[in-house]
Formats: sequence, C-alpha cells, structure tokens
Amino acid sequence: MKKQVLPIAAFLTTIMATTVQAANSEHVKQLLATKQCQNCDLTNAGLVMADLSGANLSGANLTGANLSRANLSAADLRGANLSGASLFGVNLSEAKFSGANLAGADLRNTYLANAQLTGANLNGANFQGAVGIPSQIASPEEFYALGVAEGQKGNQQQAISYFNQAIAIKPEFAGAYLARGIARYQILDRQGAFQDAQVAEKLFTSQSNTPGTQTAQAFIKELQTPVNEKVSAGSPSFVDFLGSLGSVLLQFFPF
Repeated sequence: MKKQVLPIAAFLTTIMATTVQAANSEHVKQLLATKQCQNCDLTNAGLVMADLSGANLSGANLTGANLSRANLSAADLRGANLSGASLFGVNLSEAKFSGANLAGADLRNTYLANAQLTGANLNGANFQGAVGIPSQIASPEEFYALGVAEGQKGNQQQAISYFNQAIAIKPEFAGAYLARGIARYQILDRQGAFQDAQVAEKLFTSQSNTPGTQTAQAFIKELQTPVNEKVSAGSPSFVDFLGSLGSVLLQFFPF
C-alpha cells in the first residue's frame, strides 16, 4: 500500500488522541473574523459548521480540533497539524493539504473533489463514506474495503463508486468486479450484475482462484434464474443464497 489510509482492522472507527491543551481563544476569534490564521494555535478548537472557505490556516495547529460539517473549501492547510481532528462531513473541495499531518483524522463523509493531498500524512485517517477520494492516495484494496463497508450498511451506490475506483486502478481485480456485481444486483440492476459476474469469473479462472470462480459461477446461475421464480422485486435473494455478504466479499480481499 502507498499509505495506510484505512487499516482493515479498524476502518469503521477512528482512534483520536486526547489532550488537555485548549485552543488560543484570540486565535479562534481571529480565524472566525478574518479567515487568516497562519501558524495559529487551534488545538482542540470547537469549529463545528464554521464557514472557513478560502481560509489561510497554513502551519496552524489543529490537533484534536472539531471541524465537523464546516466549510473548508479552497482553504490553505499546507503544513497544518490536523492529527486526531474531526473533519466529519466537511467540504474540503480544492483545499490544499501539502505537508499537512492528518494522522488519525476523522474524514468520514467528507467532500474531497480536487483536494490536494500530495505529501500529506494520512496514516490511520478514516475516509469511510468520503466522496471524491483522489486515486493516488488510496490503493485498490483500500477502495475495495471502503466499498464492502458501504455495501454492508446498505449504501449500494456509494459502494459501487468505491468498487469503480478499485477497478480503475487495478483492472484485473476480480473481487472488485464480483463485489460491484452484487451491489448492482441489490439495486435490481441484473444486467449490470450479470456483466460483472462474467468478468469476475474469467478473471478468477485466469488467476487460478477456484473459490472465486465457483462463487462467480454460483452468482451467474442465480442471475440466470427467472426473476419470478426466486427473486422478488423488493428483496433480492443473493445474500441469503451465499450467506453473509461481508464474509463472501472479504474472502476475496487480497490481504
């Protein structure tokens, strides 16, 4: 992996370090009034839902800060320390993070379109549910894990988006095709599911992955069964057919 963006054993939670240090209140006021706060001490600052679009926070210390649902679009966070910070649901589109420390940060459900994360420390950062994750900061396996997690929560469209990214980076990723096929099946896209199942079968076979080939073949057989015989419009039966969705997909994760 290029970076440990999402450790598999803990990709649904973020462990945040605690500290008794408080933010400099004058720096907080300065930031909110002017959006200019280079090298400020904002440790553990409460900035929930703050409008910080275009703010200059380069070099600032935001360790443990709570920025949940804030607007940081186009903000300059180069060299900032955001370790353990809560960025849940934050708009980070076009934000600059070069050289920033985001270790252990909570980036769930963030919007990252065109965010510049090159050179940032992303160890242990939680990107679950994030939209627009740059392909260069995550491996295909990490995108796959994100997709599996979203699929298990019933967020099939988001799961498909992650599987798409995994496949774009690694076109021979058989498990990602199978997973995307299952997600498509669950939103009643049988044609798309069938196409993915066929690709998965061919790839698993070429890779001498017998369990994968057999699973893909079982999926294809299920998809070839007339809808009115085994599948109701409201509740596709493939999860019951193969058992737990999570166990089916995780067995094809290339640890």
